[in-house]
Amino acid sequence: MIAQSGTETDEQLVARAVGELARRTSFPVAFGGLEHDGAVHVTSVVGTRTRSLDGLVVEAARGLGGRALVEKRPRLAVDYRSSRSITHDYDRAVLGEGISTLFAVPVLVRGDARGVLYCGSWSRSPIGDVVTRPAFGIASDLGTELRVREEVERRLAVMPPPVTTSALPTAAREELRETYAELRSIAATVDDPAVRGRLAKLEERIAALSHDGGATARDVRVRLSPREVDVLACAALGATNAEIAVTLSLKELTVKSYLQAAMAKLDASTRHAAVARARRAGLLP
Repeated sequence: MIAQSGTETDEQLVARAVGELARRTSFPVAFGGLEHDGAVHVTSVVGTRTRSLDGLVVEAARGLGGRALVEKRPRLAVDYRSSRSITHDYDRAVLGEGISTLFAVPVLVRGDARGVLYCGSWSRSPIGDVVTRPAFGIASDLGTELRVREEVERRLAVMPPPVTTSALPTAAREELRETYAELRSIAATVDDPAVRGRLAKLEERIAALSHDGGATARDVRVRLSPREVDVLACAALGATNAEIAVTLSLKELTVKSYLQAAMAKLDASTRHAAVARARRAGLLP
């Protein structure tokens, strides 16, 4: 993926995940990469004593990582040198680093294996929760970040030029508003600031489609917090406070507080009036 200002490349996302893997497990060596053209291209390596793993390319179904890729499940070799359950195409790289125990976890995006993360040690080491739990979590987080990034890019690519929402069919307007609310809820669960920034830009573009009431740009005089916008976006779909609390993983009293704060800032006496004024101000689609 082409790097854009303020965003991380796919390789940088992998490097961050590999760094976390080395930090959060007891294994000294960590490396990994994403799949391209049927092979995993290792782009990040941490903790090694040699350079034998640099630039490693692992073909699908070959070696430990290749099996993890095609089987879409973790693979373990406690004694890599003598393992009979894998091909040994990459012994020169793995044994060249002196690795004895190797653990490979696939990175899944919508059920498809998009890469592999490895952790290893120079001696035979047992694999328990201290390794597997953080490794699974890191691989899952990376898969989520890749999925969100791809969805952001897809939606940006097909985003139509600004039009007034009144010019859209009713079904299209509702789809637009549901998409906006969904993106807000996704953004609240993403830790990567670069991905959150991309989501914020996409949300702004969707909100900018709302020019009802003659508004042509965001009203800079109204300042709502991110959570106030989240709550209003859900309220705009007709959700109750209890339903909003479940969607945003908040307490119902917290939702009520955010809603009241937004209504006060928008000088609205009801949630419906707040939604209408937020739309006229360009804060909601």
